[in-house]
Amino acid sequence: MLSFVVAIAKNKVIGKDKDLAWHLPNDVRYFREITLSASKTMIMGRRTFESLPKVLPGRKHIVLTRDKEFQVDDENVQIIHSINDILSYVKSSDEYFVIGGAQIFAMLFPYTTRMYLTKIHHNFAGDTFFPEYNPAEWKVKDEKRGTVDKRNQYEHTFYVLERV
Repeated sequence: MLSFVVAIAKNKVIGKDKDLAWHLPNDVRYFREITLSASKTMIMGRRTFESLPKVLPGRKHIVLTRDKEFQVDDENVQIIHSINDILSYVKSSDEYFVIGGAQIFAMLFPYTTRMYLTKIHHNFAGDTFFPEYNPAEWKVKDEKRGTVDKRNQYEHTFYVLERV
């Protein structure tokens, strides 16, 4: 089963200059908690992988890229070149986490069962946007308001959505 894990600004921004457009430690902690559960496997595009500070510990990284020359020398990283290689994860009873970027989200939307969304109630300048989707196709299974404090300056809400 595929699940999205993504933080989205009010104006649908998910990134800027190959990075997040905000600093929100609560969301980083939430992302870590989610992606270290179930299969502990994240699926992402090459640019998202390259935006990570390093190979994230305790998790397998599946990187989808058209670049046949792209290689990573790490046992926790698997490079694939076709969406067909991801489709086997769709039918699995294990949960696999799609973490971006925008093209990967758009390509895998039809196959996704669950979304872990952090909605940040603020607009940000950005160059990467979450694809449009029909909210009527999703049911809120869980909703939790994030804490705003000195380190987490933006109002935010954590949602778990499931396809109806």
